[in-house]
Amino acid sequence: MLTYFVGDSGHMKAKLSGNLAVVAAVITVLLWASSFVVIRFAGDSLSPGAMAFARLSVGAAVLAVIAVRYRRPIPRGRALALVIGYGLLWFAAYTVLLNWAEQHLDAGTAALLVNLAPILVAIFAGLFMGEGFPRPLVIGIVIAFAGVLLIALGGSGGSHNDRLGITLGLITAVLYAAGVLMQKVALRTVDAVTATWVGCFAGLLATTPFAPQAVSELGDASAGAIAGVVFLGVGPTAIAFLTWAYALSRTDAGKMAATTLAVPAIAIGLSWIFLGEVPTALGLVGGAMALTGVAISRRRPRQQPAAVDAQVPETSPTS
Repeated sequence: MLTYFVGDSGHMKAKLSGNLAVVAAVITVLLWASSFVVIRFAGDSLSPGAMAFARLSVGAAVLAVIAVRYRRPIPRGRALALVIGYGLLWFAAYTVLLNWAEQHLDAGTAALLVNLAPILVAIFAGLFMGEGFPRPLVIGIVIAFAGVLLIALGGSGGSHNDRLGITLGLITAVLYAAGVLMQKVALRTVDAVTATWVGCFAGLLATTPFAPQAVSELGDASAGAIAGVVFLGVGPTAIAFLTWAYALSRTDAGKMAATTLAVPAIAIGLSWIFLGEVPTALGLVGGAMALTGVAISRRRPRQQPAAVDAQVPETSPTS
């Protein structure tokens, strides 16, 4: 009987951990969706590199406080190389290029292009990381991606999208996917807090050439633009990357990445409210499909009760 209750307690802990991972994923999605709108807004005052440096400076400061309190050792060897690698790809290169892309794209289209990355992550994680292709994940990705295509066909309210912006958006998607895959491998031996703050500091160091430009532009920027950069550093960088790493360490990379397919739909809604970039009817339908697909992809395959039943005869004699 004791074995039965111990097993049941383990199941409850696993369920709680899974629920917390879902909450963390939702926080990440909401904050990342908002970042596309804030980047568009602050981009009128700050150049791509300067905004990236300022954002990462704020994020690194917040994460440093958390890291000091958490007091975990810096990873070494291959783990450190992976963390630095995804920090350079995702925190540095991705951030600069996304800022640049959003000077040529509306927020919704930028979010759409960037979130082609989950498809790449799901494919590579299924093929090379042993995650396979669970039916809910495949069905959910297909539905969500169909919604993304509808958003692309219908447009998302922007009027100045051009080829440079589209090209930059696609490059950021590749950087995003590569960063997720490298981070997933690193999280096998590195905790979420350490992986996040070390990655952020690596990205910050890579963007230091933009520091003088950032100081100059921030001096002339509006209070709203400065507040936007601070928000980007605290919310979508420090908080969202922490919650992302926490959730990613507790679920498959493909399933976690598929969750972010909801970002374009939310970004389009926020850009409609705050930037006046009105979505089309197809864009609205596509957004609903993307959210539905994400919900399906997060479903867990049904557990077979055979393993639990097999344990009952072993424990019943001790009851």
